[in-house]
Amino acid sequence: MHYKSVFFDLDRTLWDFESNARDTFIEMYDKHHLNVIFPDFDTFHKTYRRINKKLWEQYRNGTIEKEVLKYKRFQLTLEEFGYQDETLAKKLGEDYVTLSSNKTKLFPDTHSTLTYLKNKYNLYIITNGFHEVQFKKIKNCNLEKYFQKIITSEQAGIQKPHIDIFHFALEEANTEPQKSIMVGDDFEGDIKGAKSAGIDQVFFNPNYQSHQEECTYEIHALKELQQIL
Repeated sequence: MHYKSVFFDLDRTLWDFESNARDTFIEMYDKHHLNVIFPDFDTFHKTYRRINKKLWEQYRNGTIEKEVLKYKRFQLTLEEFGYQDETLAKKLGEDYVTLSSNKTKLFPDTHSTLTYLKNKYNLYIITNGFHEVQFKKIKNCNLEKYFQKIITSEQAGIQKPHIDIFHFALEEANTEPQKSIMVGDDFEGDIKGAKSAGIDQVFFNPNYQSHQEECTYEIHALKELQQIL
């Protein structure tokens, strides 16, 4: 193959975001006695996820600051159930960032696949996640050894899917689009973003999500990368 550099997304591609986040929320729900506010855990979790998704879109578009996003998503979740407590919202925001970055569940075959690829390619991460949080996740999961550089949106000053973060990543890796490939789970952020920069793409689709989009490759398990690369 003509590729020299492989770029990976982190959350929901290597790091099992859904499992790790759920474990974190269960821990927070018990610690802060949120059963007094919410009828059950699932109600709390679903409400937060809905609100967080909207606020992350605002963050991605540059209309809300990182430090506000951290607690605002919890503040609005509490307020939906008639509970106004900014102090608790800020505690929840701090706890989520601290506790979630200590979780270490990865998708199956992450280490074996990265070990295989490291001997053949230069590996990098491109992530929209908070800079300090993503580095902690990577360190706690013992992933540092595989990657030459971790490229965050905060470093680049722009988020995926904007073409500029991919240009930034190519410069950081000292490589060219036609010699690179991007692996990620987010069609908008990872696949379309990479395509706009002339980079081939691998759509990681472990849940067999139905779509009509086009990509260079599609896989349902990380070990399938060994059939492509």
